[in-house]
Amino acid sequence: MKTSLQIASEAHIEPISAVAGQLGIPEEYIEYHGRTKAKVDLNLLDAYRDRPLGKYILVTAITPTPLGEGKTTTTIGLGMALNRIGKRATVALRQSSLGPAFGIKGGGAGGGYAQVVPLEESIVHLNGDIHAIQQAHNQVAALVDNSWYHGNPLNIDPDRILIRRAMDVNDRFLRNITIGLGGDKHGFPRDTGFDMTVASELMAILALATGSTAVESIKSLRARIGQMVVAFTKDGKPVTADDVRAAGAATVLMRETLKPNLMQTIENTPAFIHAGPFANIAHGNSSIVADQIALRLSDYVVTEAGFGMDMGGEKFFDIKCRASGLWPSVAVVVATIRALKSHTGKYTMTPGKPLPPALLAENPDDVLVGGANLRAQIANARAFGVPVIVALNAYPDDYASEIEVVRQIAREAGAEDMAVSTVFAEGGAGGIELAQKVVAAAERSQARPRFLYPLDMPIKDKIHTLTTRIYGAAGVSYTEQASEQIAAFEANGFGKLPICMAKTHLSLSHDSKLKGAPTGYTFHVREVRASVGAGFIYPLAGDMMTMPGLGANPAAHTIDIDENGNTVGLF
Repeated sequence: MKTSLQIASEAHIEPISAVAGQLGIPEEYIEYHGRTKAKVDLNLLDAYRDRPLGKYILVTAITPTPLGEGKTTTTIGLGMALNRIGKRATVALRQSSLGPAFGIKGGGAGGGYAQVVPLEESIVHLNGDIHAIQQAHNQVAALVDNSWYHGNPLNIDPDRILIRRAMDVNDRFLRNITIGLGGDKHGFPRDTGFDMTVASELMAILALATGSTAVESIKSLRARIGQMVVAFTKDGKPVTADDVRAAGAATVLMRETLKPNLMQTIENTPAFIHAGPFANIAHGNSSIVADQIALRLSDYVVTEAGFGMDMGGEKFFDIKCRASGLWPSVAVVVATIRALKSHTGKYTMTPGKPLPPALLAENPDDVLVGGANLRAQIANARAFGVPVIVALNAYPDDYASEIEVVRQIAREAGAEDMAVSTVFAEGGAGGIELAQKVVAAAERSQARPRFLYPLDMPIKDKIHTLTTRIYGAAGVSYTEQASEQIAAFEANGFGKLPICMAKTHLSLSHDSKLKGAPTGYTFHVREVRASVGAGFIYPLAGDMMTMPGLGANPAAHTIDIDENGNTVGLF
């Protein structure tokens, strides 16, 4: 089969004006960024505020392998299939981070015959949003240090400056650094580090800003940035971005990023690509403003949440839906047979290396055992009161006996149904069964907001609820530092924020080696941060890093320009 980049290069791409026309977006609200990309003016929110909302579909997944299970591909394929069966559908996705794209994971634009096009433009730079966020983040960080340097009028404790620098590169050497060396003209020495730009609180804020008009949305962005806690004083009081007079400049730098990016799928289905918070670090969902616009223009809006249902899926409900007031009609849980087999713990899957031959052999018993993870993730989705459809992202070498086991697991675990999806190889035509079952479930759905915990619970009680009900833990342990941080946050009035757990995406637990659906273990929290502007408490579990590193053979080694000037090796 051709590579995704080859398939994308052969696609018929409509002018973005035609894609906007499918949705009925008036010309006055389209801001062109070349022939194939545009931003949508937020004044459309006000103009269309009285339109009824379309149906909202969440695509989530089982716990993935390092290779991924095709969740974005399924999201795109489902959107295209819905259009094929007569529904006006729009896809809403996160932007790709250049760190993973040039590392090993690849971009987040789907693949095969279910992808966003032009593929290269969707992955690399996309209208400069991530760069603007990076600049705004580092501007805030510089102003914090500047306040400390020039007489420290806010009494900032240099050992409790929370904001680090940000960069959209996987670079393990920047995780922990010392700055301010070279004498007092160059600053004062202190230890700090870098986070991925997509782990920046500003990225999370962009995705969660909301309003019914353009002005309200910008005010929401400005207010949230101003509330960011960037440091603590020597007597334990929070210092905000407003306190260091950094929020205004950051808002100006990010003003254009608030406008959603409009692109298209390979079958010309409209796709909003906006915001890119990681789900194993941040909340892992695309923007509220893009969803608000899409839902007023479409019969169905299909959005994805990052990684498994325990990660971006739970955060979609407990963080994004709390902020937006929106609620999905259906949750689609994506699975692959090879991933279910890997959840037996018998197989190792390494990016860039061939799959173990035994993993590819017919073995329905392994699917049944590894299916414990699928059962757990269906239960996790049903905990929020939404009907579940399982989408089996099928490969040509899957066996009928194994597919039937997945269907059995799905129905016994309480899913409405299971559909086999072949959208990678067949595009929207390979998602017709899935689309029909999603529509049937959505039309019956009576789903209403049902959160995992009330916000007035103490922080540790919320963490305990999350870890025991969603992750399967028996209890939680905390380092002394984590307990002190929680106490300080509650003392300063931050105790009523939801939880955004930073943990491995490769296990329901905090330990990537625990496969399937582990139970009876103790979940370990080593550090807790507060993203007050974004509106959540941010515990770090296990050995979770906020700045990934590069492997021995990153994708960047093979990305190049060929003799004809075309990009090769990007995906």
